Amino acid sequence: MKAYNHPDLEEVSLTTAMQALADPARMAILRAVVESESGEIACNEISLQLSKATVSHHFETLREAGLIRTRVAGTKCLSSLRGEEFDERFPGLLELVLNESD
Repeated sequence: MKAYNHPDLEEVSLTTAMQALADPARMAILRAVVESESGEIACNEISLQLSKATVSHHFETLREAGLIRTRVAGTKCLSSLRGEEFDERFPGLLELVLNESD
């Protein structure tokens, strides 16, 4: 079973957060998490026209930026938004980028 690293948000810089939020695929992942009924998704539940390795990289980038938390549930890895924690560190940033139209 894979162990995922979830940084303390005090260790995440604004630059790291902004770089994670700058990619359209990562924004699509965040929107999918927010819009999911359960508040969490598995990486195979989002339709991106990217390879599995690239999708995994995007999830890892989001984790490293403190935006998502991933937990193992049987054979699935489910990711959820760390919205409250992230908003404490970077007030208003997540709401701003999630509400922006592409």
